[in-house]
Amino acid sequence: MVNVKITRRDAIKRITLAGAGTLLSQCSRHKKSSRPNIIFIMTDDQSVNELSCYGNEILDTPNIDRLAYEGAQFNNCFCTNSLSAPSLASVLTGCYSSLNGITVNGENAGETEQLNPELPTFPELLKEAGYYTAIIGKYNIPLDPSGFNEWSILSGNGSYFNPEFIENGRHKKYDGYVTDIITYRAIDFLRRMHQTRPFCLLYLHKAPHYPFKPALRHTTMLNDFELPYPQTFNDDYNTRRIAGLAADMKIEVGLAGKYNDFPDYLMPQEKKKRIFQRFVKDHYLAVYCVDENLGRILKYLDDQGLKNDTLIIFTSDNGFFLGEHGWSGKRFMYEPSLRIPFVLRYPGFVTPGIINDQMILNVDFAPTILDFAEVPVPEHMHGKSLRTQLEGRRPMDWRHSMYYAYYENSRHLNDIEQNNLNNRSSTNFTSRRVGPHRGVRTNQYKLIEYYSEGNYWELFDLEEDPDELENMYGNSGFEEITLYLKSELRRLQKLYGHTDET
Repeated sequence: MVNVKITRRDAIKRITLAGAGTLLSQCSRHKKSSRPNIIFIMTDDQSVNELSCYGNEILDTPNIDRLAYEGAQFNNCFCTNSLSAPSLASVLTGCYSSLNGITVNGENAGETEQLNPELPTFPELLKEAGYYTAIIGKYNIPLDPSGFNEWSILSGNGSYFNPEFIENGRHKKYDGYVTDIITYRAIDFLRRMHQTRPFCLLYLHKAPHYPFKPALRHTTMLNDFELPYPQTFNDDYNTRRIAGLAADMKIEVGLAGKYNDFPDYLMPQEKKKRIFQRFVKDHYLAVYCVDENLGRILKYLDDQGLKNDTLIIFTSDNGFFLGEHGWSGKRFMYEPSLRIPFVLRYPGFVTPGIINDQMILNVDFAPTILDFAEVPVPEHMHGKSLRTQLEGRRPMDWRHSMYYAYYENSRHLNDIEQNNLNNRSSTNFTSRRVGPHRGVRTNQYKLIEYYSEGNYWELFDLEEDPDELENMYGNSGFEEITLYLKSELRRLQKLYGHTDET
């Protein structure tokens, strides 16, 4: 565990002493003052391309679009570890996995894989500053949520239909579709809030996570459409050895068990296309239901006069391959997995219609929320507040590169798994054995180091090759940029305390 300069107790102490006692006075009386209510919305495994405000011409998401048009849309937002639990941990703490302690998903975590107890989460800091805090939905970090006045979370990954929740430690089952139920619980929370005290609600969806099940009322909505196939649908992985070995990420392999009701006589390519049509439509419709339910939240805020007092953020934990490179999944540092949506609305403070192309990360969310809530941002947080940009000012020292670190399968491998890792042609090698890797991305270039694979690297020119098909590492003419990117990678690796063992 990496040492931090400030403990949870120190951070909380700083908050209670902030502003020469002014904030303490406000909190003790629970006066709302100018601090916003906060609703943080996050989906699970959603591609940035599944929103009409980001250019999707088939899937209509008017309520998420409304947040973007009435607030700000960020076009270059990235996750720092493309897995659900590590991503949520980075959102909560404002820190990379190397510091927050969650490097892999729960099913692959060891006994010591838990949220770093020395790091205060932004809900904890808000609670200490007088906010009433709650979390409703998916929470797949080991141990019960902390820093919340109340919590209602899905048991494990949850089920799409008739899911079981754990509410403040007690199990309770609900009938219905999970997205509807999470929203019902969220609106119930909003109805119980008294406006003498600001609130923070984490409203976290299961959708559109596997097994991609839409609500029954939506199942036929896209039957008349044939979705276009990605340009990289039949990728041959010619210059990317590791990508070519991730066999189970191929949709005709990894999803064959779920979509297996096709005639035996179909040719492999036709079967692949039919699986694509089915799984992407199911994915789209799960997102559609999220948008539909967001409309219920927005209507409640409008009806109760809370719109102008509420900061709303919409994002996803990580991206997802929807047929790009012939895949379904995430993990790799390629763009569909790395890039996430991020829209924010706060009327009166954020000018409507902002389109921002600056490079931002999920570790920036916590500092931004704390900044708007007038709560001091702890010095150890790796992220930076976006408030300056949202107020129309461009910071001179904003990042020009971002760092990514994926750890899963670097630990807890038994002898058989280790043999498979050493023999990457093994038929037992699956998408859940994508090896650990790290990388650096600038506006034009991306360098990826597969450090569990020996000296294997990938380099992409994102301007000339946005689909990341041609690995230029080692090619003539790229020597200078390679040296620069390696230097930048090591600088960021040191800055965020990432070693091969963490």
